[in-house]
Amino acid sequence: MDFPPLVGFLNGRFEPLADLQISVLDRGFLFGDGIYEAIPVYNRHPLRLTEHLRRLADSLAAINMPNPYGAEEWASLIQKLIAQQSFADQSVYVQITRGPAFPRNHAFPTVTEPTVFMFADELLPPCKEAVANGVAAVSAADIRWLQCNIKAISLLANVLLKQQAVDAGVAETILFRDGYLQEGASSNILIVKEGVLLAPPPSNLMLTGITYDLVIELAKQHNMPLEVRAILQQEVLGADEVWLTSSSKEVLAVVSLDGKPVANGLPGPLYPMMYDYFQVFKNEAMRLGKDK
Repeated sequence: MDFPPLVGFLNGRFEPLADLQISVLDRGFLFGDGIYEAIPVYNRHPLRLTEHLRRLADSLAAINMPNPYGAEEWASLIQKLIAQQSFADQSVYVQITRGPAFPRNHAFPTVTEPTVFMFADELLPPCKEAVANGVAAVSAADIRWLQCNIKAISLLANVLLKQQAVDAGVAETILFRDGYLQEGASSNILIVKEGVLLAPPPSNLMLTGITYDLVIELAKQHNMPLEVRAILQQEVLGADEVWLTSSSKEVLAVVSLDGKPVANGLPGPLYPMMYDYFQVFKNEAMRLGKDK
């Protein structure tokens, strides 16, 4: 494939993305043995970098992998990567695997060096049509493992679930387990019922997004009625509003689920309020580097 003309980072060096290579024996390649982070960047300022690095450290600890850098060194490397790109708004991808090892063995190797890889791509805002009119989604049973709170690179189940949305021509697949809402294949999901914003609580069955946390923070700041609690599948199907949140999608209204309209099939009254709160925060805090 043709690689875009981007600068990447691999194991201590910055080089053109096309020139970076890893070993075919890397455990990330062979086993999906690693973790990742995706960090949105506005005007070269990373969104909630401290929180992203904390989640990265938690994921590494959860799979018994040493953190190759301290928080300050991570921040410095990420800023250097950001500075080498031609665009101001970026999505920085960070991946750490347990590194190459031979022979191939499921058990951890006795000695290994982690593989640390990063690159940045241009971050584009959601299209105006999606913001104004909302997006559609389908639902599916959550077939993933039981430690979804670990941001692991072994994402085959998420890939298959996301492909259901692609095949249906919609934006997302909303996941349910044992009759309860979990999240989307690549997003968090919140609903509104009778004027109250409802958010599923963090657990091992969902990956709590930094954008999810920010939306809840903004709801509290602006006195929007809010409950963080388990949400029944039937509550989602009967919701007045359904939202998805993610680093790349920000906040979008879901107006159709499984081919049926959510309420009247239009973004509800609380959605444009939250969208505006998010944009004000992005423009007045993030773009000016005031959100630390």
